[in-house]
Order: sequence, then C-alpha cells, then structure tokens
Amino acid sequence: MRESVNLTGMVLKATPVGENDRRLVILTRERGKITAFARGAKRPGSPLLGVTRPFVFGTFKLYEGRDAYNLQAADVLNYFSEITMDMEATCYGSYFLEFADYYSRENLEATEQLLLLYQSLRALLKPALPNSLVQAVFELRSMAINGDYTEHPPRPVSDSANYAWEYIVASPLESLYTFTLAPEVLEELKHCVELNKRSFIDREFHSLEILKMMETVTI
Repeated sequence: MRESVNLTGMVLKATPVGENDRRLVILTRERGKITAFARGAKRPGSPLLGVTRPFVFGTFKLYEGRDAYNLQAADVLNYFSEITMDMEATCYGSYFLEFADYYSRENLEATEQLLLLYQSLRALLKPALPNSLVQAVFELRSMAINGDYTEHPPRPVSDSANYAWEYIVASPLESLYTFTLAPEVLEELKHCVELNKRSFIDREFHSLEILKMMETVTI
C-alpha cells in the first residue's frame, strides 16, 4: 500500500455515493484539484461526517489510489460555518467554489488560487464589503491568475475604475480586499469584469444563475 499524503486544501464539491460514502473534489495547494472518496462518511458518528462538506478548509490525510484518493482523516482549520448560515453568503460562496473548480487543474500546484478562494470567502463575512464587489474582485483575479484578462479594462472607464482594475490584477492577495468603491465606480468595474468573462469563459455557472434569481426576488 502506498504511504499516505497530507494535502492542504478546500472541499469544492461533495456528492453522495451509495448509502454511506461521499465523493469529494478538493482544491489542494500541492496538487491542484483532486478527487477523493470518503468511505463511510455518511454514517452517523463517522469522524468524516463533518469534514466532507463544501467550504471545509484544512489538511487532508489521503491514500493515493489508481484513479482517485481515499480520505482517511482531516484536520480542519476553518469550516466557514458563518457562510453556510447566511443564504446570500452561501450563494456567493457556492459560486466561488464552482468558479474555482472551473479554473483548477489536476496535478498542478494551486497555491495562489487556493489562497484567493480562502481570502474571498473571508471577505464575504466583512459587513463593510459589498458582496458584489467581492464577486468582481474574485472573478477578475481568478481570470488574471490563469492569464484570461486584459491589462486594462475592456472599455473606457473612469480613472477610479481603471485603478481598481489594475490593483485587483497586481496587488498581493493578502491586501486584495482592503478597499471599497463608490457605487458608480463599482458598476463600471462589474460591467468590465462581465465583459472579460464573456471574452474568455464559454460556459454558464449553475450557482450564478441561482444567485441572480435570488437577487431578482429580493429586488
């Protein structure tokens, strides 16, 4: 049997398999996106029951199989339970997980993408930051990490919006969510990020559609 490996990451997806197991997609710092099976994770009292859910961040002890990993244990550093207790935050967070799943690759280290995801989920919990700003920042920086962006906004914008674009693309991830924008500047930024997405991404995101529906009902 192969030796176990410890990987730092976040659960992007968790789906049931049979009566007792779960299939996980985890974004890891060391090996990018991996698939792992958690045997018996759905059984009451299983030590894997609470650690095999979306948003769980920590160190995962796994055995590497031929086609997937087998999860043995996890040392959880953050459950992000505050997000799952808020419907709007859950919708935004679920979209971030889906977006990260789209861009992450297997067997490619994902230090920057994982840190961005972690910082973005934390930003959703800051009352001073509009969730729509967090979304725009997360989307643009994710695309920038993967080379899917333009150096400047794709349409003429105000100096403030142009500066925000450049800051999001180039600033250290640790200081990415340390600013706010005037409402009109935020609208400019959001529109430009949407144009950039249309230029580089050719698919729809289910969680984003749910988020849009929820916003329509709220309005």
